[in-house]
Amino acid sequence: MSAFWLLALSACGRSADDGRPSPAYAQLLRTLYRGTVPLVQPTQLAATLHSNPASVLLLDTRTPAEYRVSHLQGARFVDFSTFEQAAFAELPRDRTVVVYCSVGYRSERVGERLKALGFRDVRNLYGGIFQWVNEGRPVYNEDGSTQDVHPYSALWSTWLTKGRKVYQ
Repeated sequence: MSAFWLLALSACGRSADDGRPSPAYAQLLRTLYRGTVPLVQPTQLAATLHSNPASVLLLDTRTPAEYRVSHLQGARFVDFSTFEQAAFAELPRDRTVVVYCSVGYRSERVGERLKALGFRDVRNLYGGIFQWVNEGRPVYNEDGSTQDVHPYSALWSTWLTKGRKVYQ
């Protein structure tokens, strides 16, 4: 998608006050997703993590810098730049795996790889960490709870409407 369209869509509106994605953000996500990995809504994931956190394996598929700024509690880091060579042999294939990145594009690619390797239940977090934070959900870094979120780039930062934008 060209930068022009991303900027045009960003001008159409931001998330609603209740955290729901704006129509423009929802449209952007429809254009980015291939539909190859089932989506899990942030509310569904939060409920599962609250009731049975051990049932889900979270994989953060962003860059090291993004992960250091913040991530979902308990998430393991999977470097997007090298995931295609990874065999993921240390991960259980019978457990639900939820992948996420900033908005869900990169994580869907990782999810496709996991499915090809025989993982049975792989989900992509709808809207990524941006939607998670926009809905007021917590993120963490090595020091604990934080408001900091890496917005990937200035262009993509328009979709992150809550949290503190930190580039590192």
